[in-house]
Amino acid sequence: MNPIQALYQAEPRPDLKAVNVIRHAGLFKKEYQPGGRGLIRRRGRSYAIRMFLRALRARLPEIAILAMAIFLRCWLIEIKPPHFDEGINGWFADQMTANGYYRYDPTNYHGPLHFYAVFLSQTLFGREVWALRLPALIASILAVWAMLRFREFFGLGVSRLAALAMAVSPAFVFYGRYSIHESWQVLFSILLLHGVLGLWQTGTRRHLFTLATGVAGLILTKETYVLHIGCMAIAALCLWIYQMLVPSRPMWPVARQQWTRDDAVLAGGVAALVIVFFYSGTFRDFRQLSGLYETFRAWVSTGIESGGHEKTAYDLVGPLNWYWVYLMARYEWPALAGLLACLRYIFPSDARYRYTAIMAGGVLLAYSIIPYKTPWCVISMLWPFYLTLGGVVREWAGRVARDRVWLVAAPLLAASVYMTIQLNFFRFTDDSEPYVYVQTYKDIERLTKPVLKLAKSEPDGFQLEGVIMLDSYYPLPWIFGDFTRVGYFKKDSPPARWDADFVVIEAANATQAEEKFTDSYYKFPFRLRSGQEECVAYLSARKFKEILGGEPDFIPSTGAGR
Repeated sequence: MNPIQALYQAEPRPDLKAVNVIRHAGLFKKEYQPGGRGLIRRRGRSYAIRMFLRALRARLPEIAILAMAIFLRCWLIEIKPPHFDEGINGWFADQMTANGYYRYDPTNYHGPLHFYAVFLSQTLFGREVWALRLPALIASILAVWAMLRFREFFGLGVSRLAALAMAVSPAFVFYGRYSIHESWQVLFSILLLHGVLGLWQTGTRRHLFTLATGVAGLILTKETYVLHIGCMAIAALCLWIYQMLVPSRPMWPVARQQWTRDDAVLAGGVAALVIVFFYSGTFRDFRQLSGLYETFRAWVSTGIESGGHEKTAYDLVGPLNWYWVYLMARYEWPALAGLLACLRYIFPSDARYRYTAIMAGGVLLAYSIIPYKTPWCVISMLWPFYLTLGGVVREWAGRVARDRVWLVAAPLLAASVYMTIQLNFFRFTDDSEPYVYVQTYKDIERLTKPVLKLAKSEPDGFQLEGVIMLDSYYPLPWIFGDFTRVGYFKKDSPPARWDADFVVIEAANATQAEEKFTDSYYKFPFRLRSGQEECVAYLSARKFKEILGGEPDFIPSTGAGR
């Protein structure tokens, strides 16, 4: 007896919905039909294949969005040289190899999760730029997938529009191709909102664990978690008060919670255990746990003093600043439209959209007040505005012909695609682009390519001796991290010996080095990044002649080096 027969024998009028669920599963070759027609034969396997293909066709838009996100983030991933911050993050991962674990530094005000992810990637795949960026790239793609999951609350149309806007966003693509923490922060912020809306709307156990994952992930990523969690909590209070004045339609009262106290203990316990595991250096140094609260002293100090990252040209009144809105107007038109769409939710509207709009506005306001501003932080503010835009577009689609909706959405998305391609594949080191911020220039490859090529072509290649004397030299310590005889020096503490296989020095101090050289060198100028003085690289003619060819540019005079 199959399950459909059991349903008909158990009650005279079975639940036809249950019958259809079993029937459409395609697992049985025989199905029972109501009306006395009895059992009929079907081709179970071909029926299951048809149902699978039907389900696949229904998900083609989501698959296309994810494919676009993957392509834009992965294609030519190494075209852009490692950024200053990427070099520092890679260096922190290298210290885990030296120390055996990540020693958390509260003055760094960045959580340990990204460093462990980079360490794992480098351990598996080696010291490659794509391996350095792989963890953040995966987090950025998962964030697009997480946006698609909002269909549970806002419907397919809204979630697809929001995910597509994120997939092609200049900021999300540009910084998704960086090895920095922000992509993780976006991912866990989205999961946190998933958990909040899920507990509000359905109250299921799954959403409780999603909430715990979002909170734990944010704490492990960056100390700005207090800002995001705080804005979500304040948004709930603001919505509750505002609904007394202008009721929402629909109100969406809090659902009956289906999880138990044991579930809450389990979710909270696992989250706390994971946090302790990473912050204590995998249970090796519990003293580091004090950094969980000590870090806020350094974070507040840096946020107020700004460390040279203030954007005073965009100041409005008092602490208010419109820098982030300027970036939206320059690059992020769908998000800017979403910001304007928030005005719709002043009037009676869906409580869930209202909550999202209040939370998004609160995060934008908080980041606008903080003097410290680096452009990659913008992705932590953009994503909720895609949802508010989707809500207004959906509402408009219900009032006019659906085909007209794309007259608004398509130009915004097309502009994003154009700017994304220009920024990420043509102008990625152009200082006139606000998103290109202290970016390493392609000039650096004049130094790194021949050095790495020689190192990889000889058995003892990574024993090359190097001298680097610059005031600021990142990302070179990560790029040359496998070399065992490279020294880094400041102008006030020069090396005792200058005749290395390669030497890097600021052009203003080149004469100082040339007076000490006793070997011949190929010489060429380059710039590391904006704000940095012009540098000069010297490559030993004895070592690099086969790679560079030609005559050396510098030949020491008689008596040099004394």
